Amino acid sequence: MSNAKRTKCRHCGSDLELSLVDLGLSAVSNSYVPMAKADAPEPRFPLHARVCTNCWLVQLDEDVPAESIFTGDYAYFSSFSDSWLAHCKTYCDRMTDRLNLSADSLVVEIASNDGYLLKNFVADGIPVLGIEPSGSVAAAAEKIGVPTLVEFFGETLAKRLAAEGKRPDLICSANVLAHVPEINDFVAGVAALLQGDAVYTVEFPHLLRLIEEVQFDTIYHEHYSYLSLLAVERIFKAYGLRVFDVEELTTHGGSLRVYACLENATHADGPGLAKVRADEAAAKLDRPEGYIGFASRAEKVRSALLEFLNRAKAQGKTVAAYGAAAKGNTLLNYSGVGPDLVAFCVDRNPAKQNTLLPGSRIPVFSVEKLREEPVDFVLILPWNLKREVMSQLDDLRRKGVRFVTAIPALAVSG
Repeated sequence: MSNAKRTKCRHCGSDLELSLVDLGLSAVSNSYVPMAKADAPEPRFPLHARVCTNCWLVQLDEDVPAESIFTGDYAYFSSFSDSWLAHCKTYCDRMTDRLNLSADSLVVEIASNDGYLLKNFVADGIPVLGIEPSGSVAAAAEKIGVPTLVEFFGETLAKRLAAEGKRPDLICSANVLAHVPEINDFVAGVAALLQGDAVYTVEFPHLLRLIEEVQFDTIYHEHYSYLSLLAVERIFKAYGLRVFDVEELTTHGGSLRVYACLENATHADGPGLAKVRADEAAAKLDRPEGYIGFASRAEKVRSALLEFLNRAKAQGKTVAAYGAAAKGNTLLNYSGVGPDLVAFCVDRNPAKQNTLLPGSRIPVFSVEKLREEPVDFVLILPWNLKREVMSQLDDLRRKGVRFVTAIPALAVSG
């Protein structure tokens, strides 16, 4: 497995001289370790986010090859968060109305995972096509009637689809733009597939929220880029795309949904565009001052978490983790936390159960383990799902279990 050090911006080619945060060496966040390989060595890679001071794209300065991450047994399935599924259903309904989608339309989703989103269009009789590089999740999509191409998306594939007459009215992608190492090729592909007034919507965690709320745990090897509207508009414009609306979302700790079209399409600018531009300007995301000091804030989060876990251990208290989430793996690896401080982790996804978390080697079990083996504290790693998790575990709360989140600051709730 080879990885490539970057000294130049993956979009504009400028030198990467400004550091956002260096999280040290870390295992790949979704590479869960089979119990039988507990003693096998595990590759670790640098996890250092830098800022391009020309186009303001924040990015990792070392790439783990995508084919080493999005494999045939990739463990991330989207269908295990109820709130995310509801979010996607709402999106599909709104886009069907907004774009007047019908049986004569085509919706293409890039990185369609297990069909969790496209199935809503299928149920309404709207033709779809999923594009998903991971065989395991694509197979799950096919089983529920979502036709899926097992390929990486880029300009070559887009031109092939266009030549085959597959011209979508809507291209959508949620939380994928950050996952592509060659962001220029990806955006060029979107431009090649659009025609007329067709629309591309893309959702991504908002860099502004990451910085304001110290969400350094959303930095991991699958996320090659960390996106602001400022950077996205510049990249899109370079390939003939125009952003015409933006919505602010609560998902993933604060995300943007960006609406884009071809430069000469008829869509008028929506009200969200000016608002987010102004917010980013106020946060100085167009100058170095907006990024300096983030690393020291991340260090404070780490110190507070370790202080809590060590104190709990000294008092004979047991801590388990909920959610074998990639962001949790970044937090645990950066903090140097292992099974001595967090006894085990639970997750609803069977693909992650009976494995070890990458790096920390904390064992993962089903959620029922929390009821079989009582603990004093549950550290909720996907803090963005805190309310959903606490609701699922309300019986434990009534028995005195307390819930802990580490970001943006340590919080303990009963």
